[in-house]
Amino acid sequence: MTIMFWTLVGFLSGSVPYSLLLGRWLAHADIRRYGDGNPGASNAAKAGGWRVAAPALLLDYLKGAVPVGLAHLHAGLTGWGLLPVALAPVLGHAFSPWLRFRGGKAVTVTFGIWTGLTLWEGPTLLGTFLGLFYALLNADAWCVMFALLGWLLYLLLRGGEPNLLAVWLGNILIVGWKHRRELRAPPRWRAYISRLWEGKR
Repeated sequence: MTIMFWTLVGFLSGSVPYSLLLGRWLAHADIRRYGDGNPGASNAAKAGGWRVAAPALLLDYLKGAVPVGLAHLHAGLTGWGLLPVALAPVLGHAFSPWLRFRGGKAVTVTFGIWTGLTLWEGPTLLGTFLGLFYALLNADAWCVMFALLGWLLYLLLRGGEPNLLAVWLGNILIVGWKHRRELRAPPRWRAYISRLWEGKR
């Protein structure tokens, strides 16, 4: 019952489309009409700038971190019981019932769930890898996937608890599915990397 309760809480928390709501309230715009049509913080920034994107990012992060952190650290859930609880906010965000199951790409909420599971390790390492690949590649979707692969390598090096590896697998499958269109194109180096490479040839 505890697992079911926190899984439901996590899914409902993740399903709230904060970016869309803030876009309507603060920018008086439907953010799905911007960029790639994704109801996430990146298009909130395009619709209303950082005054919309900043609170959207924070809320999308918290809707993963809070329920998972409470279930893990307050309710004492451990082991395999954390698997559905951790994935629930990601699923809620990616397939929100309030948006006819057409949710966001679940990147920010991914940072949130790993905060709830590992405190500082997850967001710090994911952020580091993401920043590194953003500096090298001109393909946002591939940057996200490579960052998650880097996080997997760290999990394996530190012992690779099976339940966390299972969360990682579910997480990357959901995020990969949401980015599937962009992932059809191969990753490309940023222009300055290409120029450096050409200069050395």
